[in-house]
Amino acid sequence: MRNAVIERNTKETRIKAELRIEGRGRYKISTGIRFFDHMLELFTKHGGFDVSLKADGDLDVDQHHTVEDVGIVLGQLFAKALGDRKGINRAGYFVLPMDETLAVVAVDLGGRPALVYKDLVRVRLVGDLQTELVPDFFDGFVNHVAGNVHVKVLYGRSNHHKIEAIFKCFARAMKFACSKDARLRDQLPSTKGLL
Repeated sequence: MRNAVIERNTKETRIKAELRIEGRGRYKISTGIRFFDHMLELFTKHGGFDVSLKADGDLDVDQHHTVEDVGIVLGQLFAKALGDRKGINRAGYFVLPMDETLAVVAVDLGGRPALVYKDLVRVRLVGDLQTELVPDFFDGFVNHVAGNVHVKVLYGRSNHHKIEAIFKCFARAMKFACSKDARLRDQLPSTKGLL
């Protein structure tokens, strides 16, 4: 089993989190931002991961520190749990229709951080989440997992559906990228011999 525990405390946030990659979609998540919790729960369920995450942030100031720092911690959890990354598929993508919305997310856990993000969301809030912070979550993630994440909503009407489709796609792309290929179990997924 590939597991990780991270505790990250700053003057702005206090986060304690656990991850099991080979999980059963179980979650216990509390960030103080209910719509964000819902997206992280979707990620956990659709990825088949087990995640426990408790974040106490300075929400009286803004949601930014909490959302970005949760992305940082989630990236650190995956980086730690994946270890040397031998035998993993490394890359994955998923295309998901959610009613009138269509989204795609592609990931590559190849050692270099990069984010490309286009969500077509045109409102300030979805539920209680400041929508401009969703790319900050992914930016924190890519910089600490050391991987690429490309996110694109192709079309859609509901802003809720756009963000939800992104997190479901992200989950399933990560599920495949983290999965192991038994034939390549002793090899790094790179011709360089280094990730």
